[in-house]
Amino acid sequence: QVQLVESGGGTVQAGDSLTLSCAASGRTSSTYSMGWFRQTPGKEREFVARISGNGGITAYADSVRGRFTISRDNAKNTGYLRMNSLKPEDTAVYYCAATDRFWSGTNSNDYSYWGQGTQVTVSS
Repeated sequence: QVQLVESGGGTVQAGDSLTLSCAASGRTSSTYSMGWFRQTPGKEREFVARISGNGGITAYADSVRGRFTISRDNAKNTGYLRMNSLKPEDTAVYYCAATDRFWSGTNSNDYSYWGQGTQVTVSS
């Protein structure tokens, strides 16, 4: 089992930056991949970014590519999502996810472990 706890959410203005953190505990290892998803009321959870077990492979949703950066520090068992040039449409609850595979997909069903979510609100 892997436990995930997100932090770093908040309310910012359009154009600002924010960094989310995802602290992992339990049966962690560098072989598990991580992902970030987001969800707004009435909509399905949306893929944002993913990173391989060693951090060497990353992928992003079209809507955030070039603005968001996913990374991880395996020594600290922590993943990050750096969000630059935030837009009001980025407002959502952001979730960290992990799975026991080196590389995973963009579907929420690809991930076994989830954090509780952290709210990000971007005002115009």
